[in-house]
Amino acid sequence: MIAPMSKYPFSEIETKWQRYWEENQSFAVTEDENVPAQKRMYVLDMFPYPSGAGLHVGHPEGYTATDIYCRYLRMNGYNVLHPMGFDSFGLPAENYAIKTGTHPKVTTEKNIENFRKQIKRLGFSYDWNREISTHTSEYYRWTQWIFLQLYKQGLAYESHTPINWCDNCKTGLANEEVKDGKCERCGTPVVRKSIRQWVLKITAYADKLLADLDSVDWPESVKLMQQNWIGRSEGASVIFQIDGMEENLEVYTTRPDTLFGATYMVVAPEHPLVDKLTSKEQKGSVEAYLEATARKSDLERTDLAKDKTGVFSGSYAINPVNGKKIPIWIADYVLISYGTGAIMAVPAHDTRDWEFAKKFDLPIIEVLKSAVDVQEEAWTEDGIHVNSDFINGLNKDDAIETMIAWLEERKVGTKSINYKLRDWVFSRQRYWGEPIPLVHCPTCGVVPIPEDQLPLLLPEVSSYEPSGTGESPLAKIDSWVHTTCPVCGGEAKRETNTMPQWAGSCWYYLRYLDPNNTKEFVSKEKEQYWMPVDLYVGGAEHAVLHLLYARFWHKVLFDLGLVSTNEPFKRLVNQGMITSYAYQRPDKSLVPTDMVEEVETDVFVEKETGQKLERVIAKMSKSLKNVINPDEIIQEYGADSMRMYEMFMGPLEVSKPWATTGLNGIYRFLDRVWRLYEERAITEGEPSKDLNKILHKTIKKVTHDTATLNFNTAISQMMVLVNELYKTQEFPSVVAETLVKLLGPYVPHIAEELWEKLGHKDSLTKVSWPTFDEKLTIDDEIEMVFQVNGKVRAKETISKGMDKASALAMAKEHEKIQQWIEGKTIVKEIVVPDKLVNIVVR
Repeated sequence: MIAPMSKYPFSEIETKWQRYWEENQSFAVTEDENVPAQKRMYVLDMFPYPSGAGLHVGHPEGYTATDIYCRYLRMNGYNVLHPMGFDSFGLPAENYAIKTGTHPKVTTEKNIENFRKQIKRLGFSYDWNREISTHTSEYYRWTQWIFLQLYKQGLAYESHTPINWCDNCKTGLANEEVKDGKCERCGTPVVRKSIRQWVLKITAYADKLLADLDSVDWPESVKLMQQNWIGRSEGASVIFQIDGMEENLEVYTTRPDTLFGATYMVVAPEHPLVDKLTSKEQKGSVEAYLEATARKSDLERTDLAKDKTGVFSGSYAINPVNGKKIPIWIADYVLISYGTGAIMAVPAHDTRDWEFAKKFDLPIIEVLKSAVDVQEEAWTEDGIHVNSDFINGLNKDDAIETMIAWLEERKVGTKSINYKLRDWVFSRQRYWGEPIPLVHCPTCGVVPIPEDQLPLLLPEVSSYEPSGTGESPLAKIDSWVHTTCPVCGGEAKRETNTMPQWAGSCWYYLRYLDPNNTKEFVSKEKEQYWMPVDLYVGGAEHAVLHLLYARFWHKVLFDLGLVSTNEPFKRLVNQGMITSYAYQRPDKSLVPTDMVEEVETDVFVEKETGQKLERVIAKMSKSLKNVINPDEIIQEYGADSMRMYEMFMGPLEVSKPWATTGLNGIYRFLDRVWRLYEERAITEGEPSKDLNKILHKTIKKVTHDTATLNFNTAISQMMVLVNELYKTQEFPSVVAETLVKLLGPYVPHIAEELWEKLGHKDSLTKVSWPTFDEKLTIDDEIEMVFQVNGKVRAKETISKGMDKASALAMAKEHEKIQQWIEGKTIVKEIVVPDKLVNIVVR
């Protein structure tokens, strides 16, 4: 019997076992060749950005899930790789440096130290020997090396592209720094400014990125988002000659069959032909429109609900199918980054074009037989072609095929495949990022830095202020910028743009395999041993870009023979968000929690105004002050309680609100488990028949649900077993030990302590997972339903497997059934074994 203690001492226990795991390197893993491939598992969390705010309780949800799974796998004989690191380059650290004068490296590493401490307090079984941080030169040396492989393959090129520009801050802004068209930092309206950028040719891999989605076990919703982002479509490229000019406009359309209905064209304000298209009479109007457009974000420009704006260029195009002159307009709802930056408008059959045509009094011609008056509303369904000359009467498919053949014969169009996906603007005008390892030589052009000279280090600087020209702060550091050309030895300048934060996260999963290798980014042997990642868990906010970019880099590495798998992540799971209470005004705006007062039970008002508020569920946010700090939870309830509660809240993939009452319930459950082992005499005998059955049912349920990541239902079943144990005084050692093993992955600290107190010297991490006897999971008795004319009239507990004749006889003899059949004629007798007897009478 375990010596009694007054209370479950979680603080003492958790500190003890965390120290034990660290001292004994309990979760360090090596590439053991004796372990067969099917018994190797690479389980990965999306690594965090180490912000100054530290973790909140939403972060550990995914980490807890993977930790439970990894501990379960190890107990089942798997060699498990489970690493952790930090995505540590990025904008917040640089913004903090500009504000305070503290070097981004200092704040970043301080934040990492805090994150690491918080993560370790939760007892996750990471192999900390493999920790990486993307801002360290040892790491970004290889990020730069991979960039050079892309460059050498022609997949990196220079281009002038528009960026978000803040006149007040004198710097370019990432999309995430623009809120409602204004600079997030200073509130100045953002304009669009075209500057030199480095771009990665991700479009070269569009087909592979699309086709290979079929080979991965990902949520269908994520696959659909990636498919939509890539946006492959089939159609035609059509050439419109510009009236009176040698130039022409090329458009891509999925509906070339509607060309007879094209009554005007629209080009993006950034289109290179805008100057030439603009007539003298329209010059003033066009310039004013371009200036106004420059102050709008792409999101604002393409908002379907917004009022349509535009300006006539003064020029006309020739519709190739009928020779008619149609006006060319400039409008901000067309983006230069999509398609060719020019469209043909068919207002009768496109809502956006129809609204524009109505506003500017442009012709609307029906070319698909419509069930509405197209002068009153657009018809966007299909129909037989009308007013379309040689394709009149044809259906959609036949008309498209006929039209493309007609265009190709006259050399004014071709069949074409188009993608929404655009090449990836890869450079940032920032200090806190990986330097791009290229130099600009007036004689040799752009020259890559020799690989043996990597890493190209960030210079130590005291000022991180933007350059004011749209260039990176690095452009102001002459001693760093001026260098010699690796080819000719002449004077040259370093590239001053840095890489985006995405760069380090594109390949970090590979560096975990071989983090200390100074000769290559990963050894072939280690890569082949572990890849691909078997399970990748993280937030749905990364469902498109991070996954797309990582897949792109991986496919390039695969084509170069540097990795052995075509896809990096075999299985993906997105955990749901853990939300918190917030308070909402009638106008739907939210109020910080410290500005709210509860005047009666569940009646909330804003302190300053007395306005009544509604309590709602919202994302945790520093501004709303509804963030829950895991340090405080651990201090009061313990890490095991927090771990188990986050898994018990609901299915892993579903968002759910944090509630302290639920956390209290889990704490009480663990306290009951602790007292069970304190207060009961543990015997060596066999468990009773009933207890043995519930034990084996529990093993089966927890085994299945842990393997399938259904942790909440596994916990429920363990609660059932504990409740049964409290109903009886027996506590055989086989039950006591099995319960600890089942609890081990979920609440490892208390489980290790109980395992030790049961007399075991080895850590629970080295113990095998319990097995169950299938026969003992099947009930001996079942409840049989007795019906008369399909209505339930009685129920009886019977032996499982009773034959039909015996079940029917039992039903007929049952006093409640006799009341309903007495004096009646039995016309039919139905027996469903182990379920029901139905007697039909008249």
